[in-house]
Amino acid sequence: MKEVRYFYVPDAANQVELPAEEATHALRVLRLKGGDEIFLMDGEGSFFRAEVTAASSKRCLYEIKEEMPQQRAWKGHIHLAIAPTKMMERIEWMAEKATEIGFDELSFLNCQFSERKVVKTPRIDKIVISAVKQSHKAWKPVVNELVSFKEFIQTPRPGRKFICHCYEEVEKKDFFTEISGILNEAPAPAASESPTADVATAASESPTADAADITVLVGPEGDFSIDEVRLALENGYESVSLGTSRLRTETAGLVAVHMAHIARRL
Repeated sequence: MKEVRYFYVPDAANQVELPAEEATHALRVLRLKGGDEIFLMDGEGSFFRAEVTAASSKRCLYEIKEEMPQQRAWKGHIHLAIAPTKMMERIEWMAEKATEIGFDELSFLNCQFSERKVVKTPRIDKIVISAVKQSHKAWKPVVNELVSFKEFIQTPRPGRKFICHCYEEVEKKDFFTEISGILNEAPAPAASESPTADVATAASESPTADAADITVLVGPEGDFSIDEVRLALENGYESVSLGTSRLRTETAGLVAVHMAHIARRL
């Protein structure tokens, strides 16, 4: 079976050359030459079948032969916001595995009990890109810079918003139950003389209109502070748990992404 070689090329349709890092791998590791077939991914929903037109010691040019638009594998926008762990290897592992599962955006939170206040997002982004290529994902997750907890929750976001925590004194719902049920709830038809009332208008006015979008917060090893949980609730976040087990930060982040992906898969 012929090996399929994938390369990440932002805006691939309007480029003619592999980025420097991708070119290095293509030329020095795979030893590609003119006439070889390659596949490109732009991270925005399209794959491309291309042919190498010129290969030198540092540059690899290509010509696109076919564009292959991909179908989304899940509904809505899945956004994980997480407090980075003291050992970045754990968060890097989580980012890689979450990308393989499938999600859309990753943000880092500076919380009261955060063990780490600095995150090298370019390194995380490289890990995400590698996972995108390995798992053949058509969409690359966005990786955002570290922001304060307060700034993040006070920024308006579409869809439903959740905060996972372990405080017994704050009532919690089950995260998976909540995100699984919302899409199955169809707005009841309004009583009117016409049975064909404007369903689209009703749906747009319903709280379920953009419910496929999910933002979920996961705290540091010491959890969010109780004040942070209360502040999140005041800003429209829903209090949830990820089950009965107490999870480490990176495990909780991965579980949240997996639950969201299963609930939203097409």
